[in-house]
Amino acid sequence: MNVLVYLVPMALALGLAGLAAFVWSLKHGQYDDIEGSALRMLSDDDISSPTCDASVEIQVPHPAPSCRDPVAVRSLAEAPRTSPK
Repeated sequence: MNVLVYLVPMALALGLAGLAAFVWSLKHGQYDDIEGSALRMLSDDDISSPTCDASVEIQVPHPAPSCRDPVAVRSLAEAPRTSPK
């Protein structure tokens, strides 16, 4: 029972610290834009388009060119197909 003398004030102090942190976050605008982060995650703004380097010879089982450069498409189509080992 003597331990309650220490535990009850510690529990109250932790609860008040949590409440103070919540009030601080409300005053500093942490909850102003709830949907913005969820919608920013879906945007493709940070994805850059793939680049083609015709000098690199790619050997893949099923070539799938990622750009519209006819030279790169032709070099991918003419590349020998290898099976995985």
